[in-house]
Amino acid sequence: MTFLASLNPQQREAVEHADGPLLVVAGAGSGKTRVVVCRIAWLILERGVQPQAILGVTFTNKAAGEMRARVGRLLEENGHPAGAAPLVSTFHSFCARLLRRYGNRLGEVREGLGPGFSILGNSDQVAIVKAALKEIGADAGDLKPRRVLGAISRAKNLGGAGDAVELHGADSAESGILNRVYKLYRESLVAANALDFDDLLLEAVRLLRSFPEIREALQDRYRHLLVDEFQDTNRPQYELVRMLAGTRRNVCVVGDQDQAIYSWRGADIGNILGFEQDFPAARRIHLEQNYRSSGNILKAATAVVANNTQRKAKRLWTDGPEGDRPVLLRSSDAHAEARAVVHHIEGLLDADPQMRVGVLYRTNAQSRLIEQALRQAGRQFAVVGGPAFYERAEVKNLLAYLRAALSPGDAVSLQRILNVPARGIGRSTLGRLQEIASRGDLTLWQAIGQAVDLQLVAPRARAALDRFRKLMARLRRTAASGNLRFTLERIFEETGYRQMLESDESPESRSRLENIRELIIAAQESADCGESLEDFLDQAALVADSDGIDTGARILLLTLHVAKGLEFPAVAMVGMEETLLPHRRSLGAGDDALEEERRLCYVGMTRARRHLILSHAASRRLYPRSPAEEMLPSRFLGEIPADLLDDRSPWQRRVEAEKAVHRTATVRATSMETHNSVSAVAGFFKERGIHVEMEPAPAGRRAQARPVRTQPPRGAPRLGRALRDLRRQGPFASGTRVRHSKFGVGVVRRREGEGPRAKLSVYFDSHGMKKLVAGYANLQEL
Repeated sequence: MTFLASLNPQQREAVEHADGPLLVVAGAGSGKTRVVVCRIAWLILERGVQPQAILGVTFTNKAAGEMRARVGRLLEENGHPAGAAPLVSTFHSFCARLLRRYGNRLGEVREGLGPGFSILGNSDQVAIVKAALKEIGADAGDLKPRRVLGAISRAKNLGGAGDAVELHGADSAESGILNRVYKLYRESLVAANALDFDDLLLEAVRLLRSFPEIREALQDRYRHLLVDEFQDTNRPQYELVRMLAGTRRNVCVVGDQDQAIYSWRGADIGNILGFEQDFPAARRIHLEQNYRSSGNILKAATAVVANNTQRKAKRLWTDGPEGDRPVLLRSSDAHAEARAVVHHIEGLLDADPQMRVGVLYRTNAQSRLIEQALRQAGRQFAVVGGPAFYERAEVKNLLAYLRAALSPGDAVSLQRILNVPARGIGRSTLGRLQEIASRGDLTLWQAIGQAVDLQLVAPRARAALDRFRKLMARLRRTAASGNLRFTLERIFEETGYRQMLESDESPESRSRLENIRELIIAAQESADCGESLEDFLDQAALVADSDGIDTGARILLLTLHVAKGLEFPAVAMVGMEETLLPHRRSLGAGDDALEEERRLCYVGMTRARRHLILSHAASRRLYPRSPAEEMLPSRFLGEIPADLLDDRSPWQRRVEAEKAVHRTATVRATSMETHNSVSAVAGFFKERGIHVEMEPAPAGRRAQARPVRTQPPRGAPRLGRALRDLRRQGPFASGTRVRHSKFGVGVVRRREGEGPRAKLSVYFDSHGMKKLVAGYANLQEL
């Protein structure tokens, strides 16, 4: 096993731990995933454990896939014959697998659940909550669907299940509304034989608690359990781990309390802090050697997180170079901050063609100014947070058809597809069907049957419903064949979806066709792996936001929470100010909230390998109709020793220098050169990379300096507001080819008006005709 020789002493100690509970406290960049992978291989190769007796659990499909691939390579390189492989899965996927297998037993103790259950995506949950709020009426007040879902999820993650879930609002009236909505939400899920993400965990725990024989069978099968990112587990996940560990207690958990940043979605830092109390015989091993970041970055990050009390003390170190000190940029306002950060990033990119930069911020709204500055600099970038593939409407529609074909009782899917493509089944007909279902205690599918057979709706609606019922009967027969790709192709064809898209020659429809083709390719790949239709639907529902991140982009913009698990040669953390980081919600909310914000700062800093930029602004506009507010530097900046920071703050120094020049010029004698003189104006433009020509002076008048619009040198500072206005007044005449950051390449078809308020009609290759205002569209002429 040559891979053991590449491990440091602490890593090897963790890998070669024999039996019993093991807690690996792994600092950022210390190779924790490597330890998990090597331990699985060591158990198989050295201890003779059968691969199918090992269960590895992590949090994202991407991480699980990488771990499976790395384990497979290690086994192959060390001569282990191909065959059975250990199960490496996400918590949610593992629970879905359990419930698929034992759903019929769980139905004995849980109302409305059978093996053919559906897993609801976020948009389906939102739709149900919206309908519930509408049914409640005016009493719902200002509650937003996503806020309600957050309250439901938090209550479930605390261990609540079924009717035992109780939601708490700002006051008793709001709590009452929340619980009325939850009752309707739960009834909708039960009627549709559906589960949400939290239910997957809760019902798996219920299954193991309710049926000792199933629990013991799983304990006997999975002799070794390994859990990555243990600090991110919630109470139901921890209960699942404890029950699967059984009396053998061969459970290895790997995590870092300093990276626990998900309490807002139910993660409980107490799970890792209290592991040794629940498993008294546990062995603890610290991984403190960092293989990612340079020495100065580690020292700065450690200095920040050391101020927390909820942690098991450790100190990251590296035998690599000390490297550059983190750069501190102080700017006068948020616009200047964006320019300063982009200017610094450009220097890094120009110096190293392989450089990649992650720009991290606390809230999504902060990306706007950075995006604007990058566009003005002509730099391409990617923003994490666009619609994921499986969240696109056309993909969700076809998958809803597939779910309804497999499970006619899935009311959520039926409502989504009932009139897509349009077939004459409007809202009034749907309302009538829901009334029939409610009055007769029927499913929506059964209500459709009664509406047709008993002529309970108008003739035209009845004919449309009859055609829909026959269509679904055909698709159900097709789905019964088990051929996933063929079933999706028939859905695409027989529903009229293909005809609907092909009859519309717009770029949007072409894009939707490409997405559906990609979905069918994904279905074929799933079938090639031996997965069933249900497996494919489960995986589509369980894809995480972070699974689709384009980590190859040279400049990537993302929140600090999403950045966890990633790393970059260079990282810029922007908006390091009180009320942003730490966020205003944490201020006054107690030590726990503040400590999590500090951990979030630590996570961001340790994403950087060689370069770290820390930036803050002295003022920032936080609300649309309010003036800019004075901002205080984040307290976390003050926790970094001054000798570890390289305080550049170039934009602030330039502003102060220009103010000083202006003040000096105003008190000089009139015989001396003033700040309005020709040479001063020429110097102003020259500093900013703009060529200046001198115009001859008419008799009796001064010479004039005229700036000539030329391309500024690479990396030169951007101009101020006045010069940006000059650029905005570009002609953009009809026929001009332009590029837009969101819509891509297009052609100006019409221009109305002049200057920055001119209205442009631009046809984009991928988005059709768009109306834009010249001064705000940030168009680039090609």
